[in-house]
Amino acid sequence: MTDITKIERVAKLLKRERKLRLARLNDVYMKPIEGPTDRLVTSEKKDYIMLGSYSYLGLINHPEIKKAAKEAIDKYGTGAGGVRLLTGTLDLHKKLEKKIAEFKNTEDAVVYSSGYVTNEAILSSIFSKGDLIVIDRFAHASIYSGCILSKAEWTRFQHNDMEDLERILKENREKYNNIVIAVDGVYSMDGDVANMPEIIELAKKYDAFTMVDEAHAIGVLGETGKGVEEYFGLKKDDIDIKMGTLSKTIPSVGGYIAGKKELMTFLRYSSNPFIFSAALPPPSAAAALKAFEIIENEPERVKNVQNKAKEFIKGVKELGFDTLRSKDTAIIPVIIGTEVKTFRFANKMEKQGIIVPPVVYPAVPRDGGRLRCCVMATHTDEDMDRILKAFEKVGKELQII
Repeated sequence: MTDITKIERVAKLLKRERKLRLARLNDVYMKPIEGPTDRLVTSEKKDYIMLGSYSYLGLINHPEIKKAAKEAIDKYGTGAGGVRLLTGTLDLHKKLEKKIAEFKNTEDAVVYSSGYVTNEAILSSIFSKGDLIVIDRFAHASIYSGCILSKAEWTRFQHNDMEDLERILKENREKYNNIVIAVDGVYSMDGDVANMPEIIELAKKYDAFTMVDEAHAIGVLGETGKGVEEYFGLKKDDIDIKMGTLSKTIPSVGGYIAGKKELMTFLRYSSNPFIFSAALPPPSAAAALKAFEIIENEPERVKNVQNKAKEFIKGVKELGFDTLRSKDTAIIPVIIGTEVKTFRFANKMEKQGIIVPPVVYPAVPRDGGRLRCCVMATHTDEDMDRILKAFEKVGKELQII
């Protein structure tokens, strides 16, 4: 058998991982959670406050959602039995797509079995040779993958820099058949929001399409959690391609594209991940469908997560931590610095009974190591008090504050 470690990039990663493992710095990764990833979790028979869950509205253990998933298994079984185009489409999938279209105020929607694959699908299916994809340099890795898989040219603009975006559009508008601007609604490492009003204005000026990944925006941004359009007060057709996931605020798995009916028809017949991937399992589809209904029926959850996020940002800033530009989102980066110091901080927080994930290079700049804190609607005042006291204690021990 060939030695895989002869490949340079493999050997380099394994060397780095071994160094961290021997120093017991990366023990915080892949901790087995023994139960639902809610505000309180158990791992290796110890109890913790969870400050890293994507379940922003705390729906992951909601009794109505669990009931819907169980009933779907009883009615449909555990799998869909095929790909969507052939034998895998259930009436449940149709109901979910209809609900998403209503939620996002669009004509139609298409559901995929993975959020990551959804971004790959939309960019590689629609845009090709002669087109240009313009992305924010902090866009999610799945958007980068979609660019690479497409036959289109692609380039990046500086993060949320509208002057740089306009420069690119102005220089390239006459060179390409179609241009699309693809951004995250909420950036998953910095916790800030895309400047959608100006992006839309530039898209109209230079006859470009717009695409927004709302993975971390749904359920958090806007008066009722509808996302960036509601947050900014945009018109329903201002954004051409609306992408989201079913694995964050929505406690299931998968992704979706919402928009014009013609676009959805095209994707159903031309998108490889739709045509060649197994359909979303029935319990996952049922859980997602019920979750959208819960968001609409329990609006207090949206208010709670927004208030808790503001409380947390205010608290850590007052302690002296840098939270970058995070303002109205449930993702709050707390900047630590070097890789080693970031891991040490996360390990010390764990000893204080709090799980918070460290994020280091290459996901962020080399000296931009951070704790990516995810606030939940279900965090209590007592949780917040304990979390902030732990940040103060560890921050002083490591001389961050």
